[in-house]
Amino acid sequence: MSDPLVVRRETYIAAPRATVFAFLTDPERIISWMGAEAATEPHPDGLYLVRGVGGDHARAARGAFREVVPVHRLAYSFGWDANDAVPPGSSLVEIDLVESNGGTLLRLTHSGLPDALQCASHSAGWAHYLDRLGAAASGDDPGEDRGPAGIHAAR
Repeated sequence: MSDPLVVRRETYIAAPRATVFAFLTDPERIISWMGAEAATEPHPDGLYLVRGVGGDHARAARGAFREVVPVHRLAYSFGWDANDAVPPGSSLVEIDLVESNGGTLLRLTHSGLPDALQCASHSAGWAHYLDRLGAAASGDDPGEDRGPAGIHAAR
């Protein structure tokens, strides 16, 4: 039975795991598909910060890396500055990268969200941003990020 308060996403990316991993951990590569500014320290207890997600430059997604296994797995706490529903570090994002058909199968699990509204909002956000990640990591230009429609209502 699946937990209704967990977001699960799976997507195929036409790029090697090392490339996808770099687009998830290198600040310059992160901002090519999400946000306007990023800072990361990809080691346990290291900073995860992406500012301007969804075109909202005043808000930042913030957390700390819990697990970093290069080219295989990332786990980091996650939340939003100035947000009582999902404050910084209050939820957990886990990403597994699996070699598949000459590219990478990315499996994302986002747990610890407080309610169905937050799950729906974050599910829409992840769908939007994983599409953009797939484009950027495979060498395409994902274009200007205007954020996913309707995501700001729940934040």
